[in-house]
Amino acid sequence: QQGFAQGIFQIGGHAGYSMGPLLAAAIVAPRGQSSLAWISIVALVAMVLMAWTGSRYAEMRRTQVAAGSGRIAERIRSPLPASTVMSAMAILIVLLLSKNAYTAAFTSYYTFYLIERFGVGVQLSQIMLFIYLVVGALGVIAGGMIGDRIGRDRIIWISILGSLPFALLLPYADLFWTGVLSVIISLIMASAFSSILIFAIDLVPHRVGLVGGLFYGLAFGLGGIAAAGLGLLADKIGIIEVFKLCAWLPALGLLTF
Repeated sequence: QQGFAQGIFQIGGHAGYSMGPLLAAAIVAPRGQSSLAWISIVALVAMVLMAWTGSRYAEMRRTQVAAGSGRIAERIRSPLPASTVMSAMAILIVLLLSKNAYTAAFTSYYTFYLIERFGVGVQLSQIMLFIYLVVGALGVIAGGMIGDRIGRDRIIWISILGSLPFALLLPYADLFWTGVLSVIISLIMASAFSSILIFAIDLVPHRVGLVGGLFYGLAFGLGGIAAAGLGLLADKIGIIEVFKLCAWLPALGLLTF
């Protein structure tokens, strides 16, 4: 049940990420940016918990190594040639990048899109963004569990082909259907994250740390850079046109073939 385990791990981060717009609507919008200082207390508590967890994990690893069972994963090597592993890893990174770039653009500019296109208030736009993100958290764990049952390659295909038509329709929908389509897109698109990550771990089972760095660091970081580039483009052609362009980002997922 690797997909389920990945879903459990990721749902905390996705749920916490989704709380950002809700906190912005409930606290920051009425009280100003100085109220962010109080929210930083949560980050400090997380740092303390992470330090404690890290020390406990290090202690557990020392115990395993002493018992002779801590290096099993490191002795495993992929039977595939190095060139095949590298090309497959590159494709998986691009697949995740297409999802992260779309999500980063959505997170950064969805509220501005709603305000400019439909004239909604800041708080309503933040609530709609919260709904988009929290549904993504559910999609991660649901996709992991379904992938364990029907196969990881199938859940990736469902995530790609399932989200693309809805993403292409979104820029032409009214306010109600924009909300509905964004929920569907978020649920389907998030479902493949666990499967993509486990595929990568299967390719290089002895380099789990490297996989974590590539997929949590590089792919997320590149998605953020893509969102920044889309912001520059939005200043030139407008946020509505940028959303029409972003609708094609999931099409990169056809590399799954």
